[in-house]
Amino acid sequence: MNTLKMKQILQEKFMAPDRTIRYDREHDTLRIENNNTGKGITVSLASVVNKWNEIKDKAIEEIVYYVNEALTVMGKDHVMDQAGGLIYPVIRATSFPTKSEDGATLLFDDHTAETRIYYALDLGKSYRLIDEKWLEKNELSAQSVREMAKFNVRSLHTEMKQDEVAGNTFYFINSNDGYDASRILNDVFLRKMSEKMKGTMTVSVPHQDVLIIGDIQNDTGYDVLAQMTMSFFTNGYVPITALCFLYQDGDFEPIFILGKNKPPTE
Repeated sequence: MNTLKMKQILQEKFMAPDRTIRYDREHDTLRIENNNTGKGITVSLASVVNKWNEIKDKAIEEIVYYVNEALTVMGKDHVMDQAGGLIYPVIRATSFPTKSEDGATLLFDDHTAETRIYYALDLGKSYRLIDEKWLEKNELSAQSVREMAKFNVRSLHTEMKQDEVAGNTFYFINSNDGYDASRILNDVFLRKMSEKMKGTMTVSVPHQDVLIIGDIQNDTGYDVLAQMTMSFFTNGYVPITALCFLYQDGDFEPIFILGKNKPPTE
C-alpha cells in the first residue's frame, strides 16, 4: 500500500454530493470539506498507510468513521450540560492551530515546550474544541471551563497494560476514548505511579490515543522508550510529540535520547 493508492481509496469512501475533496500533493494530505458549512478535516495519507500496514483495512474503517463523525459534529450547534460533565482537556502539539476554522480563538493553555492544553465539549462519539465564541454564547468563563476539565479528567479510568523489556517496565493507557493523552494532566494518578517506580519515571504522549509511562532502570530502557514513542508518533491519527518527558514532583522535563547513552537528568 502506498499513499497514492490510499488517496484513491479514501476519495471513493468520502465522496458525497455535499462534500469537496482536495488533494495536497506537497504535504500528501487529503482535505474533506462539508460544502454547507465550509468546515472540514485534513487527513495525513502517510499516517493512514502506516496504520494500514499494522491493522490493514481496519485502519481505513477507523479514519472513515472518524472523519464522518467529525463532519457531522461540525454542522451542529452544541451546549453543555449544567453540571459541566461534558468538558475535558485535550493535549495537542504546540504547532496545533490556536483558531478555529471560522476564525474564533480557541481556549488553550501552555503545558510544556512541546505540548498545549485545549478544551473540548464531549459529544459521545466525538468532541468539539471550545473557543471564545462558544464561551460567550454559553455565558461561561474560561476559568470555569478549566476547573471543570481539571475535575473531569480525574474521573477518567486509568486501567493500564504493562510490558517489561530488558529489565524496564512500561505502562500503557490506550482506551481510545479520545482522552488517553489527557491523563497526563491527572497529577494525582501520576504521583501515585511515581511511588511505584524502581528507577526513573518517564511520561510520553506520542499521539492523542495513548499515554506511556516508563520505569527506566537501565540504559537500554531509554533506547526502547525512544523507539516505542517514535513508532506511536508516526502511526497516530493525531500526533503530539515524539519526545519523552522525565517526571518528578509534578514537573515534566523533555529529554533527547541519542544512541545508547542515557540522557542527563539535570
